Amino acid sequence: MANTATKTKAKPKQQEAGEKDSMLLEFFHGEIKDIYWAEKHLVKTLPKMVKAATSPELKEAFTGHLEETKGHVERLEQVFEILGAKPQAKKCEAMDGITKEGESIIEETEAGTSTRDVGLILAGQKVEHYEISTYGGLTQLARNLNLDDVAEILETTLNEEKTADEKLTTIAEDHVNYDAAQEAED
Repeated sequence: MANTATKTKAKPKQQEAGEKDSMLLEFFHGEIKDIYWAEKHLVKTLPKMVKAATSPELKEAFTGHLEETKGHVERLEQVFEILGAKPQAKKCEAMDGITKEGESIIEETEAGTSTRDVGLILAGQKVEHYEISTYGGLTQLARNLNLDDVAEILETTLNEEKTADEKLTTIAEDHVNYDAAQEAED
């Protein structure tokens, strides 16, 4: 005779923010340190991208995002304060690799070309996609940990990263990709 009883999954118990010994909370702290390093690193990297860009729209997008990124650093410092921790950066190997790839694009493409701008847009979007996935995941973890004020801060940054990605797509689609396709190889 088959068992007709239906098993229901128990809803996961949400972690209380006050439980300082939580492995998840410790992991969360580590990931905040990681993205904090990444954002601080981008504050140093974005001016190089502005300088390397040719398209005025791309220069403007990178310049605007530099100012937003400075705000992201400040928001993460607020998160550390809410968590009762001193702001501390842990090297983000992923962002380090993505930005090194961006530097190689600058080195390997000709200055003043739309082809370089295409490469810079691609590099910028790789950065944005990493940040979107990180902030999305951290926002969800903060909610799971009942850190709703932290989740709101992270979600604000997440939305700005999505907007920056969309802006880069628009610049590429509006003219940069077309202009690059028209460039002749020397």
